[in-house]
Amino acid sequence: MSSIAIDADPSPNLALTLGLSSEEARKIVPLSENKSLIESKTSTGYSGIFRLSFSVDDVVRDFSVKTPLGVNLIVMGTVQSMGSGCTCPANALIRALMRHLIVERDEAVILDMEAGCEHMGRGTARQVDYMLIVTDANSKSLEVANHIHALAAGAGMKQVFLVGNKVANENQKAIIEKFAQENGLQVLDSIPFDETVVEAEMRGETPLKNESSKALVAIEKLCEKLVAKNNP
Repeated sequence: MSSIAIDADPSPNLALTLGLSSEEARKIVPLSENKSLIESKTSTGYSGIFRLSFSVDDVVRDFSVKTPLGVNLIVMGTVQSMGSGCTCPANALIRALMRHLIVERDEAVILDMEAGCEHMGRGTARQVDYMLIVTDANSKSLEVANHIHALAAGAGMKQVFLVGNKVANENQKAIIEKFAQENGLQVLDSIPFDETVVEAEMRGETPLKNESSKALVAIEKLCEKLVAKNNP
């Protein structure tokens, strides 16, 4: 099975994590800013009137970027409130593409989203196998995580888990677990703070090539848990 990573964060940097250089990453035009693509899909030839139904399977073929780590990357760009019914051409394109990727294809699709699940309409959200809410032990981050959990549940997502991130000690891990227990959240795992990740990012390098990284080892174990859940 092939893999597709979708960078739907307002500040896209997933390309660097997947091994592309800063220069290569800067050359990627986000789909929300690709005017010629948007026009080719949505234009009717009449001002203010555009198509809401169109094919997007070619978008994956023509606009995904092969990364050094073997994952095909699609950069969405900033799109506001995808589930709110907005019908501007850029939103129509990306909403159709996300539904196509999640519902109609057989790849493993991973979405790096901003804080929330507004990127997806309710019907698409229900097709998501797992949603991971990443948080550290900061009380503000935990409250945001709780809010995202409520949004995800309201959108119909069934498998929503909390993942502790940059956990420096057992006290921080306990804080996250206590908050989760008090608010009806389920912690899937915790990723330890790892200085090698910080150093790699300062150098503009992907931290995913360092096989001895504590964080990477923990992420691999987290992936194994997800695979086990999907294949009981």
